[in-house]
Amino acid sequence: MTPTEEIRDEPSEAIEPVDFRRRGESTEDELDMTPMVDVTFLLLIFFMVTAAFAPQKSLRVPAPDREESAAQAQMEPEELDEDDYVIVEIHADNTIFVDDREAPNEQELLVRLREARQGPPGSTTPGPSSLLVKAHGDCRHETVVMALDAGNAVGMENVKLATADDLDF
Repeated sequence: MTPTEEIRDEPSEAIEPVDFRRRGESTEDELDMTPMVDVTFLLLIFFMVTAAFAPQKSLRVPAPDREESAAQAQMEPEELDEDDYVIVEIHADNTIFVDDREAPNEQELLVRLREARQGPPGSTTPGPSSLLVKAHGDCRHETVVMALDAGNAVGMENVKLATADDLDF
């Protein structure tokens, strides 16, 4: 018989398992929160740095004159020289017309305003740099703002907004 094949007839001693814990250490597993807090702050910094901050669009609207009544503030049609303005009309059904030509969507509106701003084809003089938006009282506010933004986008310097009745269209 080889030594590995030896059969021991002696009773074996009970072997104690080895305990690698330190004395006084709890038996419950604790989760270390430090790496999780670090990752949270890194993600926060990443999103703050990569966020795109777009400037807000705005139009300057002069405050009404307190001494002038509402009836005096209305502009009479005779006072308006229409040759100095590109006229955008917004009807009750939200159709938009630029100098009596329909603009069915925002892109067409921009094209029509650029054409009007450049002046007649073949002319060396530029067109008017002022915009007059005549909006029907029943049209959507979104459509009016779109027309004002389009005028601002093509470089209209002076923008006026007017409401109109059915008789004006």
